[in-house]
Amino acid sequence: MKYVDGFVTAVPADKKELYIKHARDAWPMFKEFGISRIVECWGDDVPEGEVTDFRRAVQAKDNEVVVFSWFEYPSKEVRDSANEKMMSDPRMANMMETVPFDGRRMIYGGFVPILDL
Repeated sequence: MKYVDGFVTAVPADKKELYIKHARDAWPMFKEFGISRIVECWGDDVPEGEVTDFRRAVQAKDNEVVVFSWFEYPSKEVRDSANEKMMSDPRMANMMETVPFDGRRMIYGGFVPILDL
């Protein structure tokens, strides 16, 4: 069964093209690790909630856009193996030095799909 890692982060609005380039440049390495699909979504209609919302979750500033992303894997086992490879691969360390956002404010988690229509 497929497995998904989901991410939400805040990216400075003026760094959209840099963010896209960063994601495109990372794709070959991620594919090598076993990720079968990456989807990056630029916030377009992200309302403020009364109790919580995406912007608050990542402490987005006025000049930042919320980005919602997910990585799809063939299975949780492939995801776990990919995470191990990511942690030990020096290319990942280099890539993390140039991310166009504050990774400390990213939220993420692993999910088992329960419905895929």
